Parts: sequence; structure tokens; C-alpha cells
Amino acid sequence: MNVLERIVADTREDVRRRREEVPLSRLERALASRGEDRPFNEALAGPGVSVIAEHKRRSPSAGTIREGTTVADLVRAYERGGAAALSILTEGPNFGGSLDDLREARAASGLPILRKDFIVDAYQLYESAAAGADAVLLIVAALEPRMLRELHDEARALDLDVLVEVHDEEELECALERVDPDVIGINNRNLEDFSVDVQRTFELLADIPAGKTVVSESGFRARDQLDELERVGVDGVLVGESLMRSPDPEAALRALSGGPDDTSEMAAL
Repeated sequence: MNVLERIVADTREDVRRRREEVPLSRLERALASRGEDRPFNEALAGPGVSVIAEHKRRSPSAGTIREGTTVADLVRAYERGGAAALSILTEGPNFGGSLDDLREARAASGLPILRKDFIVDAYQLYESAAAGADAVLLIVAALEPRMLRELHDEARALDLDVLVEVHDEEELECALERVDPDVIGINNRNLEDFSVDVQRTFELLADIPAGKTVVSESGFRARDQLDELERVGVDGVLVGESLMRSPDPEAALRALSGGPDDTSEMAAL
């Protein structure tokens, strides 16, 4: 069993437990008091490469990433630093996240929020909407083609935007054939062994039809990398670990996104 298969198995067990604790009917009732819409897809449509800044507590490959900072403090720093959207990793057994992290982020920031998790059951879509997510991640490698289509359609019916993630040509072909997604994420991390190769984005980009929003995920730490992505037509980049490890996430994001520096703004006044 590789890393992805183990995580998916853990997720199915975790979903079974949560469904017993919180029936689907309760989540459906919670949707009636859902907050204002924050379109995730539109947030990636601005000029340049939009940064989706991620909150991730730990990972199977890196262990604990950051301690001593609340979700609220971190997402506010991301917002000040120029993030276009947030990604909140909610998977618990392997990444230490939870829906409480998503709720805290929703209350602290006005940015659109992607629930990043291993979505394998429609129940998780209702959880996502009820907790305040604006978009969900669907990982082609974790889903049978029929389930990919069903979850995509159900997410759209719940007014959730969808980031469909691929990491090779076969997965991209499946995504285009089954759901024809508006937003395609290219994950540079191999989910079988968690190795990273940023060239994967450049290799797959030529096979993506014009008019799609493309997000590159994993492996980015420097502004010149984003400049190169912009030159080849990538619309967004998802960055987590390098920001989470920075002693000053706001400044790190500002340097990455090319946003104005607070000190230069003050000098101009």
C-alpha cells in the first residue's frame, strides 16, 4: 500500500466515524445558514500568478511544520501579504488538520477558502459547505472516474467551486473527459512517494486546452519561480510549507507574490 492508498483508507474510516457523530441531515440543515459566497475561481482570474496560501500543520514526509501560531493569525498574515485565496488542509490522521481549522479561517479572513482534503464521499462535500468552504479539491489519483464525475457534479450543485488535481497525462485525460473542469491543479508532488518535481507543471501544461484556469501545486519558494510560471501561462500557485516555515509568513508571501512592501508604502507617504 503506497502513501496515497493508506491516506484514502484512513479517510474512509474517518468519514464513517464522523457520519455517525453528525448525520447528513444535520449538515443539510446547516446549509440554510451558510455565509456569503466568496467565489474561489474568480479569485484566480487576476493579473499575474495568484497565490493560494495554505495552512498545513504537518505532513507524512515533513512531520510537524509549524507550532505556536493560530489559524486565525496565520490566515490574516496571508491576507495582508497578498494571497488571492486560502487552502486549509483538513485531513486529520496524517496531516493534523480538521474542519475546525477551516471554520477558524472563515471567521478570521474574507478570502475564498479551498478545503484541501482527500474527498472520497459526498458526505465530505456537505461538511465542506456547512463549515464555510468555497471550493473543494478532487484528486483524480484518489478516485475512480465514475466517482470523480459524481463528486464534481454534487459539489457544483452545492455551489462549491472545484479544483481538480492531476499529476500525469493519464489523470489529465481522465479529468478532461469525465468532468471538463474549469480549474485544473497540477500537483508537482508524487502522491505515491511524496517526491517533488516542479517540471511536471511545464510538461503537462501543453496538454491543457485553452481557457482553463491552471494552478501549479507544491515545490515553490521563490519569486523567480512564479515569474517563470507566469511566462508559460499558469494562473495560480498553491504554496504551503515554505510559508508555514517562515518566521514572518506575511513578509514571505509579499516577497513571493510581488505585493507592495509595508516599509516602502510608509516611505512614500
